[in-house]
Amino acid sequence: MIRNYSPKRSVPNGLLPMKSPDGIHWTLMSEKPVISDGEFDSQNLAFGDAERKEYRAYWRYKINYVREIRTAVSKDFMNWTNVQDLHYIDSPLEELYTNVVKPYYRAPQIFIGLPVRWVHRGDRQVIEELPDPKNRAARSTGPGTIITESLLMSSRDGRLFNRWNEAFLRPGIERPGTWIYGQQYIAWSMVESKSALEGAPNEISFYAEEGPFGTIPGHPNANGYRRYILRLDGFVSVNASMKGGEVITRPMIFEGNTLELNFSTSAAGSIQVEIQDEDEHPMPGYTLKDCPEIFGDSVNRKVSWIQRSDVSGLNGKKIRLRFVMKDADLYAFKFI
Repeated sequence: MIRNYSPKRSVPNGLLPMKSPDGIHWTLMSEKPVISDGEFDSQNLAFGDAERKEYRAYWRYKINYVREIRTAVSKDFMNWTNVQDLHYIDSPLEELYTNVVKPYYRAPQIFIGLPVRWVHRGDRQVIEELPDPKNRAARSTGPGTIITESLLMSSRDGRLFNRWNEAFLRPGIERPGTWIYGQQYIAWSMVESKSALEGAPNEISFYAEEGPFGTIPGHPNANGYRRYILRLDGFVSVNASMKGGEVITRPMIFEGNTLELNFSTSAAGSIQVEIQDEDEHPMPGYTLKDCPEIFGDSVNRKVSWIQRSDVSGLNGKKIRLRFVMKDADLYAFKFI
């Protein structure tokens, strides 16, 4: 999907569909935009959602001059319906630029988004204390006081998102090309890559723009990208201090033979797991007392209880998981 643009608006502004047999040679599928209601001067996304058997698009939109995100679905990539604005759970109104929404490849039932937060810091005196004042001033009064960074959000339906209000990718340590408009725009990709540490599990690589928006002559970091890495499934965690804490899941029905954890503890920390029925009563043989303390740092540690690790006898039943933790992070769990 590409933007159809005319500075004089002699042709309709919007998104044009294209197709290719090899990913190199492309032809238009329509001479007219198939999505035309929005702002299209940044990352416009349209992709096939194999999990839901439809196409989905995300693009920038303005509501009362505030930068927001809009979505739509299609069965044929040509006719787009169910156009809706994104909504968020317990998040303030903020200006969001690019969205980077995509089904998470390790759990395609979940959409992950990494939108850019557009922040206008109007205090020029404080702004001038940040690095690169000469090139910052070249962006004029407005962008010179604007800073960008990326957030994290997730969704089950592609419209209602849980958005973490703390930055996912901060501007970082101050140096030329940072704390400036145009930095930390994350590219629409996640790549599983080998760790540089011998014997360590794979990681997730993603790439973010570094340097100011647009071309500033002589700027050392204009239009560059930096690679960042993340542990598998390591977007967020349930965290407990050394004082300890616990969390109990909602009722669930699972299929599988064993339970695996993606977690990290200190040498003195630990996690224990109890399987409960839907009324929070411990299941015989899977109580907290039956679970030895789990410690270490792994993306796929199998949980064992005394004399057993097989949980297949609970398949099809409504259960809850109780995690009791100290000085630990729990990133994910799955039944396999």
